[in-house]
Amino acid sequence: MDTLSQKTVSVNRVTATKEWVVVDATDQVLGRLCSKVAKLLRGKYKPNFTPHVDCGDNVIIVNAEKIVLTGSKLTDREYLSYSGYPGGQKKATPAAILAKKNGAEKLLRKVVKGMLPKNKLAAQLLDNLYIYEGPEHKHEAQSPKTIDINLYK
Repeated sequence: MDTLSQKTVSVNRVTATKEWVVVDATDQVLGRLCSKVAKLLRGKYKPNFTPHVDCGDNVIIVNAEKIVLTGSKLTDREYLSYSGYPGGQKKATPAAILAKKNGAEKLLRKVVKGMLPKNKLAAQLLDNLYIYEGPEHKHEAQSPKTIDINLYK
């Protein structure tokens, strides 16, 4: 009877097939790009997706400074942070974040983090994200494959 029954195989850290992929952010809309990157990090595009395991790919984003925000989101949207002290709430617009050093990297990381689950797994998944403002990256030894993010839904 055991040979006839179907068994669901759950992926674990050992059996997960992780790949290295490069995503070019040139002229990509911020939210659409980050939602697809969050799905890649999570592993949702794979047929053996398991919700509680890091089975996603390692994602390298290049040309991060060339992202686009549509409409007036550059000045109207606000990201809040709180230090934990009274009066410690700060607001930052995407324009203010982009004006700082490594601003595009910080903005992309903040947006992708908001699209991941709010648990310990999100911190592990964010460690698989590498963002570079220019076209070069230092992960050639992993032989990453370049993908067109527009082909993903």
